[in-house]
Amino acid sequence: MTSPAAVPASRVLGVVVGVLALLGGLVVAVANVIVVQRAAEDLTTQVSLVRPAHVAIVPGSHVHPDGSLGAVVAERVDAAVDLYHRGTVDVILMSGAARAGYDEPGPMRDAALAAGVAPEDVFTDYAGFDTWHTMRRANDVFGVTTAVVVTQDLYAARAALLADAAGLEVQVLTTGGGDLFVREWLARVRGLWSATVRPDVATGPPIPIDGDGRDSWVSQR
Repeated sequence: MTSPAAVPASRVLGVVVGVLALLGGLVVAVANVIVVQRAAEDLTTQVSLVRPAHVAIVPGSHVHPDGSLGAVVAERVDAAVDLYHRGTVDVILMSGAARAGYDEPGPMRDAALAAGVAPEDVFTDYAGFDTWHTMRRANDVFGVTTAVVVTQDLYAARAALLADAAGLEVQVLTTGGGDLFVREWLARVRGLWSATVRPDVATGPPIPIDGDGRDSWVSQR
């Protein structure tokens, strides 16, 4: 009597990889559904429909080596400046990443100043390394409680979810469609984890959002 032939290791490996890929895809799909459904309220594409708030929060995005703003963050800054000039918000918080040879908040601030925003009304957060850091630090460091978050439609649901988890009451003004869809699908998985676990972020001394924005320009550098 002959024994059954052993299943080739390559076939076993293929099955394992397939199962893991299926589970991974399921996790991504479920996370995206949860994020979008939980954060679907209070989003608008129209500046005129935004209710007055003290602060506009502008999450950072790519800045070119010459200091000029990338298209995504330029849209956000322009929309926040529009809110400011309409009197819808009193101050703007520019939050992004800064490290040796790279700076997002500085050029964002400079663009707002060039557009006529008063220097004392522009705050910078140099440790907004991702959306969770931006929202959590807005509350913990700057004392923000209510705000308008300005971002693209693609990222709006995740921004709203994380703002809520950070203790902020926000409206989200969307400025365009956004790109990098696959990257955002994956980012929503991380965002849901952050909103659930609420990990600590680096803080430092408080910078009251009711103070002078210029105090934030160098205090974190």
